[in-house]
Amino acid sequence: MIDLATWNLSVPVGNPPYTVETSKLVDGFKDQYFHSNTGTLFFWAPVTGATTANAKYPRTELRETYSNGTLKNWLYPDADNSLHATLAVNQVPTSGKIVIGQIHAYESQKPMVKLEYQYSASTQSGNIVAKVRMRPDDDDARIITLATGVKLDREFNYLIHLSPGGALGISAAGYQWDTEISKTWSVKPLYFKAGAYVQDNTGYTSEGGKVTFSKLDIDHDR
Repeated sequence: MIDLATWNLSVPVGNPPYTVETSKLVDGFKDQYFHSNTGTLFFWAPVTGATTANAKYPRTELRETYSNGTLKNWLYPDADNSLHATLAVNQVPTSGKIVIGQIHAYESQKPMVKLEYQYSASTQSGNIVAKVRMRPDDDDARIITLATGVKLDREFNYLIHLSPGGALGISAAGYQWDTEISKTWSVKPLYFKAGAYVQDNTGYTSEGGKVTFSKLDIDHDR
Protein backbone atom coordinates (compact mmCIF):
# COMPACT_ATOMS: atom_id res chain seq x y z
CA MET A 1 0.00 0.00 0.00
CA ILE A 2 1.12 3.55 -0.73
CA ASP A 3 1.43 5.69 2.39
CA LEU A 4 -0.84 8.73 2.08
CA ALA A 5 0.05 10.15 5.50
CA THR A 6 2.14 13.00 4.04
CA TRP A 7 -0.22 14.27 1.34
CA ASN A 8 -3.44 16.15 0.80
CA LEU A 9 -5.42 16.02 -2.44
CA SER A 10 -6.95 18.65 -4.71
CA VAL A 11 -9.95 17.42 -6.71
CA PRO A 12 -11.41 19.41 -9.65
CA VAL A 13 -14.85 20.13 -8.19
CA GLY A 14 -16.18 23.18 -6.36
CA ASN A 15 -15.21 26.83 -6.32
CA PRO A 16 -12.48 26.88 -5.17
CA PRO A 17 -11.76 23.20 -5.86
CA TYR A 18 -12.07 20.89 -2.89
CA THR A 19 -9.02 19.83 -0.88
CA VAL A 20 -9.19 16.41 0.76
CA GLU A 21 -7.29 16.57 4.04
CA THR A 22 -4.53 14.12 4.94
CA SER A 23 -6.60 12.34 7.61
CA LYS A 24 -9.39 11.63 5.11
CA LEU A 25 -6.94 10.22 2.59
CA VAL A 26 -5.46 7.92 5.23
CA ASP A 27 -8.98 6.78 6.16
CA GLY A 28 -9.59 5.64 2.57
CA PHE A 29 -11.25 8.60 0.84
CA LYS A 30 -12.54 7.81 -2.62
CA ASP A 31 -14.69 9.48 -5.25
CA GLN A 32 -14.89 9.57 -9.05
CA TYR A 33 -11.58 11.45 -9.24
CA PHE A 34 -9.43 9.43 -6.85
CA HIS A 35 -9.28 6.13 -5.03
CA SER A 36 -6.68 3.96 -3.33
CA ASN A 37 -8.77 0.88 -2.56
CA THR A 38 -6.83 -1.44 -4.90
CA GLY A 39 -3.46 -0.70 -3.29
CA THR A 40 -2.68 1.65 -6.17
CA LEU A 41 -3.61 5.31 -6.53
CA PHE A 42 -6.09 6.13 -9.30
CA PHE A 43 -6.35 9.73 -10.53
CA TRP A 44 -8.93 11.12 -12.97
CA ALA A 45 -8.96 14.78 -14.06
CA PRO A 46 -11.59 15.72 -16.68
CA VAL A 47 -10.86 18.69 -18.92
CA THR A 48 -14.16 20.22 -17.75
CA GLY A 49 -13.11 20.13 -14.08
CA ALA A 50 -12.76 23.13 -11.80
CA THR A 51 -9.38 24.85 -11.64
CA THR A 52 -7.41 26.16 -8.69
CA ALA A 53 -6.64 29.87 -8.32
CA ASN A 54 -4.40 31.25 -11.09
CA ALA A 55 -4.44 27.89 -12.95
CA LYS A 56 -5.84 27.35 -16.44
CA TYR A 57 -6.18 23.58 -16.21
CA PRO A 58 -7.91 21.05 -13.92
CA ARG A 59 -6.01 18.69 -11.66
CA THR A 60 -6.47 15.76 -9.35
CA GLU A 61 -3.16 16.06 -7.59
CA LEU A 62 -1.50 15.27 -4.29
CA ARG A 63 0.38 17.99 -2.40
CA GLU A 64 3.00 17.33 0.25
CA THR A 65 1.98 17.78 3.92
CA TYR A 66 3.11 16.86 7.41
CA SER A 67 1.40 13.86 8.99
CA ASN A 68 -0.88 16.19 10.96
CA GLY A 69 -2.19 17.62 7.68
CA THR A 70 -0.46 21.00 7.73
CA LEU A 71 1.30 22.03 4.54
CA LYS A 72 4.92 20.97 4.28
CA ASN A 73 7.36 23.34 2.60
CA TRP A 74 11.11 22.77 2.68
CA LEU A 75 14.37 24.46 1.78
CA TYR A 76 16.52 22.22 -0.37
CA PRO A 77 19.84 22.81 1.47
CA ASP A 78 18.33 21.29 4.63
CA ALA A 79 18.08 17.69 3.34
CA ASP A 80 18.52 15.28 0.43
CA ASN A 81 15.10 15.49 -1.23
CA SER A 82 13.52 12.92 -3.54
CA LEU A 83 10.18 11.96 -5.06
CA HIS A 84 10.03 8.44 -6.50
CA ALA A 85 7.07 6.98 -8.37
CA THR A 86 6.00 4.00 -10.42
CA LEU A 87 2.96 4.69 -12.60
CA ALA A 88 1.14 4.26 -15.87
CA VAL A 89 -0.72 6.89 -17.87
CA ASN A 90 -4.04 5.36 -18.94
CA GLN A 91 -5.79 8.21 -20.76
CA VAL A 92 -4.80 11.62 -22.11
CA PRO A 93 -6.82 14.68 -23.21
CA THR A 94 -6.74 16.01 -26.76
CA SER A 95 -3.57 18.01 -26.02
CA GLY A 96 -1.90 14.72 -25.02
CA LYS A 97 -0.27 16.38 -22.01
CA ILE A 98 -0.45 15.50 -18.30
CA VAL A 99 1.86 16.72 -15.52
CA ILE A 100 2.65 13.69 -13.34
CA GLY A 101 5.14 15.14 -10.81
CA GLN A 102 6.39 18.53 -9.63
CA ILE A 103 8.70 20.45 -7.37
CA HIS A 104 6.53 23.47 -6.74
CA ALA A 105 7.45 26.76 -5.08
CA TYR A 106 5.30 27.98 -2.20
CA GLU A 107 3.03 30.94 -3.06
CA SER A 108 4.46 31.11 -6.57
CA GLN A 109 3.11 30.45 -10.06
CA LYS A 110 6.54 29.30 -11.22
CA PRO A 111 7.38 25.72 -10.18
CA MET A 112 10.98 24.57 -10.29
CA VAL A 113 10.18 21.24 -11.99
CA LYS A 114 7.24 19.89 -13.95
CA LEU A 115 7.47 16.32 -15.20
CA GLU A 116 5.06 15.85 -18.07
CA TYR A 117 3.82 12.94 -20.18
CA GLN A 118 3.20 14.09 -23.77
CA TYR A 119 1.27 11.68 -25.99
CA SER A 120 1.27 11.78 -29.77
CA ALA A 121 -1.69 10.24 -31.62
CA SER A 122 0.47 9.78 -34.73
CA THR A 123 3.04 7.57 -32.99
CA GLN A 124 0.57 6.05 -30.48
CA SER A 125 3.12 6.66 -27.74
CA GLY A 126 4.36 9.39 -25.44
CA ASN A 127 7.46 11.31 -24.45
CA ILE A 128 8.37 12.13 -20.86
CA VAL A 129 9.49 15.73 -20.68
CA ALA A 130 11.00 17.73 -17.81
CA LYS A 131 10.40 21.48 -17.63
CA VAL A 132 12.93 23.07 -15.28
CA ARG A 133 13.34 26.66 -14.09
CA MET A 134 17.01 27.20 -13.32
CA ARG A 135 16.18 30.35 -11.30
CA PRO A 136 12.98 31.24 -9.40
CA ASP A 137 12.25 34.32 -11.51
CA ASP A 138 12.71 32.62 -14.90
CA ASP A 139 9.62 33.14 -17.07
CA ASP A 140 10.53 30.21 -19.30
CA ALA A 141 11.60 26.74 -18.27
CA ARG A 142 14.24 24.59 -19.91
CA ILE A 143 12.57 21.71 -21.72
CA ILE A 144 14.31 18.34 -21.68
CA THR A 145 12.95 15.20 -23.35
CA LEU A 146 13.92 12.37 -21.02
CA ALA A 147 12.27 9.39 -22.67
CA THR A 148 10.39 8.59 -25.87
CA GLY A 149 8.11 5.79 -27.04
CA VAL A 150 6.27 5.31 -23.73
CA LYS A 151 2.91 3.68 -24.53
CA LEU A 152 -0.33 4.32 -22.69
CA ASP A 153 -0.88 1.78 -19.87
CA ARG A 154 2.86 0.98 -19.77
CA GLU A 155 4.24 1.19 -16.25
CA PHE A 156 7.42 3.23 -15.75
CA ASN A 157 9.41 4.80 -12.93
CA TYR A 158 10.44 8.36 -12.30
CA LEU A 159 12.71 9.98 -9.74
CA ILE A 160 13.08 13.69 -9.02
CA HIS A 161 16.08 14.25 -6.74
CA LEU A 162 17.42 17.55 -5.36
CA SER A 163 20.55 17.42 -3.22
CA PRO A 164 21.49 19.86 -0.45
CA GLY A 165 24.11 21.27 -2.80
CA GLY A 166 21.61 22.09 -5.54
CA ALA A 167 22.25 19.11 -7.82
CA LEU A 168 18.99 18.27 -9.58
CA GLY A 169 18.61 14.82 -11.11
CA ILE A 170 15.52 13.67 -12.98
CA SER A 171 15.14 10.15 -14.32
CA ALA A 172 12.19 8.56 -16.09
CA ALA A 173 11.61 5.30 -17.96
CA GLY A 174 15.29 4.41 -17.73
CA TYR A 175 16.79 7.74 -18.77
CA GLN A 176 18.57 10.29 -16.57
CA TRP A 177 19.27 14.04 -16.78
CA ASP A 178 21.31 16.09 -14.31
CA THR A 179 21.94 19.78 -13.77
CA GLU A 180 22.84 22.33 -11.11
CA ILE A 181 20.11 24.81 -10.19
CA SER A 182 20.79 28.40 -9.19
CA LYS A 183 21.60 29.07 -5.53
CA THR A 184 18.82 31.70 -5.63
CA TRP A 185 16.42 28.76 -5.16
CA SER A 186 17.96 27.98 -1.75
CA VAL A 187 15.75 30.44 0.16
CA LYS A 188 12.51 29.48 -1.61
CA PRO A 189 10.14 27.09 0.23
CA LEU A 190 9.44 24.07 -2.00
CA TYR A 191 7.11 21.06 -1.97
CA PHE A 192 6.44 17.95 -4.03
CA LYS A 193 3.26 17.26 -6.00
CA ALA A 194 2.13 14.15 -7.91
CA GLY A 195 -0.98 13.00 -9.74
CA ALA A 196 -2.87 13.97 -12.90
CA TYR A 197 -2.68 17.64 -13.86
CA VAL A 198 -4.11 17.80 -17.39
CA GLN A 199 -2.78 20.49 -19.71
CA ASP A 200 -6.11 20.97 -21.46
CA ASN A 201 -9.43 22.57 -20.55
CA THR A 202 -11.75 22.04 -23.52
CA GLY A 203 -13.74 19.00 -24.60
CA TYR A 204 -16.40 16.59 -23.43
CA THR A 205 -16.82 15.56 -19.80
CA SER A 206 -15.44 12.13 -20.77
CA GLU A 207 -12.16 13.69 -21.91
CA GLY A 208 -9.27 14.08 -19.49
CA GLY A 209 -6.33 12.37 -17.87
CA LYS A 210 -6.21 9.04 -16.05
CA VAL A 211 -3.08 7.97 -14.19
CA THR A 212 -2.46 4.98 -11.92
CA PHE A 213 0.43 5.00 -9.41
CA SER A 214 1.62 1.71 -7.91
CA LYS A 215 4.44 3.35 -5.93
CA LEU A 216 4.88 6.84 -4.54
CA ASP A 217 7.49 7.84 -1.95
CA ILE A 218 8.91 11.08 -0.60
CA ASP A 219 12.23 11.22 1.23
CA HIS A 220 13.95 14.11 2.97
CA ASP A 221 17.13 12.53 4.27
CA ARG A 222 19.16 14.66 6.67
